Formats: sequence, C-alpha cells, structure tokens
Amino acid sequence: MTNTNGTGIDKQAKQVIFGAGPLGLSVMDALVARGYTNITIVNRRGEVHETLPAGITVVKGDATNPDDVARVTEGAAVVFQCAQPEYSEWPEKFPPIVEGIVEGVARTGARLIVGDNLYMYGPTGGAPISEDLPYAATGRKGRTRAEMAQFLLDAHNSGKVRVAIGRASDFYGPRVEGSAVGDIVFDAALQGKTINAMGDINLPHTYSYIGDFGDALVTLAEHDESLGQVWHVPNAPTKSTQEFLNIVEQAVGQPVKVRTAGRGMLTLLGLFVPDVREMKEMYYEFAEPYVVDDSKFRQAFGGSFTPLEQGISATVDWYRSRLN
Repeated sequence: MTNTNGTGIDKQAKQVIFGAGPLGLSVMDALVARGYTNITIVNRRGEVHETLPAGITVVKGDATNPDDVARVTEGAAVVFQCAQPEYSEWPEKFPPIVEGIVEGVARTGARLIVGDNLYMYGPTGGAPISEDLPYAATGRKGRTRAEMAQFLLDAHNSGKVRVAIGRASDFYGPRVEGSAVGDIVFDAALQGKTINAMGDINLPHTYSYIGDFGDALVTLAEHDESLGQVWHVPNAPTKSTQEFLNIVEQAVGQPVKVRTAGRGMLTLLGLFVPDVREMKEMYYEFAEPYVVDDSKFRQAFGGSFTPLEQGISATVDWYRSRLN
C-alpha cells in the first residue's frame, strides 16, 4: 500500500537535500517528523558531523556539476536546495551551485524546492516585506540573490524544471551559528559576555525559526499549487530585537549585556573581521522596521509557527549542550 501525506506525495519516494547546514538538517527533521522514509543528504564531504536518524543516507556530491547532480537525484520525487557557499563568496560561488542543480534536476524530473532569504528586496523604508515587492537590492549579495531567484523562476516558466521558492528572514535556532541572532547572541549570553547587536534594537524585526523554515519547505514540496511562485514562510509575531534579547535573557537565567554597533563601528570592525565587513551591506535591515508579511503562505497552506519563547528556549538548550 502506498503511504501518502494526503497531497499525493508518496512518503517512500526519494527526497534529496543539498546542503547539511542548519536549513538542510531542519528539512531532514521535518521530513522525518512527517513520516518520509527515503531521505538522502548531499554535500561536498559526504558526511555530516551529527548523529542522524536511522535510515538517512549521506552522499558526496558536487552541486556545481550537473552530471553529479543528476547522479545523486536519480529517481527523486523532490530535491531541496539548501546549500550555500561562505557568506563572503556568494557572488562568485552561489550562482554556479544554483545553475548546476537546475541543470541536473532538469534531467531527472524532480520538483525543486529552494530555500532563500529576503536580501533581494533591499531597503523598503519600513514597509512590510511581501512577495510582490520589486527586487531593489543595492548590495552585491542582494543582487546575487535577485539574479538567482529570477533564473529559477525563468527555468520554471520555460518548463525546464518545476520550482517553488521559500524565503525566510534572519533566522535563529538549534545549529544556527552564522546569523545576526546566532552565536554572537547565544554564546555571548550563556558565557556572560557582551552581545554585539547591529543598528536600532528597538525597531521591530522579524526573525525566522530555522525549524519553521525547514517545515515550510516540506509543505511547499507537498503542494502542486506552490510551484512557480515565491512564498514567505510563517514566522512568530514580530517583536523588536530588544524584546527578542529580553526573551534570551529569561531563557539563559542571567542578565545579558548588549552593545549596539552603528554603521561607522561596523566599518571599523570590518577592517579586521571579514564577516563583519560583509554584514555591513545588510545594515539597513536594522536601521528601519523589518517586518515580513507571510500572509500569502498562511492563506494557502495554513501556517504554524514556533513562538519566540519556545524557539529561543530550544536554541539556548542547544548552545548550552555545545558549550558543555
């Protein structure tokens, strides 16, 4: 008997995830939770430094090589694109990954679900960020994201591949380290060190829980009507960064110290810290209200989300276990 999820997707059908970072592993978690049994993770090393659920296959593959992509996705019903290069290397190394995956998946006929962010929109002047905003990024990483998104939608519209794109805001959660609310927040809070925060922390800022992001991508994979479109994944109600940090303080059980960095300070720090230099491009996110509109997804598919208190508690637990 075929075991489906109610939308016609066979839970025994092969699911392939490119990337074994926080998003790829969150997609894996969501697939396992929904009862999928044939899951393959692909990365450059062919290994994952984490104990995985029974039955998960990990293989080595080169996402920039269409032949390799076709090899590892042969027989797959769905391919999730969650791989990305180092933050500073996006303009040079990200497009070849997306192009290689599209070319390879086009040969195997799987549907392609892509995890994306919001950089392509650029500054909005504080207006809610919805899927119908124009791509107005001024920085190189945002322009790269815009070009890749257009490439993906063009590939879908030409009939080459079937694509849906899910977008999240700055995310946090277990396994998330390189983020505005990653290790620079949670490691510091647990160790009694000062948290370095960008911009005006009293402005509203939507943060996405990584588990919700992975779960939303699986939802998109299960629905034909998601294809050919961009979707903002469900998020908890938006609070200010200060309110987010207040919840972190409650979760760690000790006072947290916060130092805010303006554009000038980021420029200075960027002379010595490459990642900070790259983050300066995104300073606008923290200098104006940054509120994501996820109503399109909610109206189409529902949209459960993890409350900030619950997500932050789980994140603190993960960071605490890592420190111990």
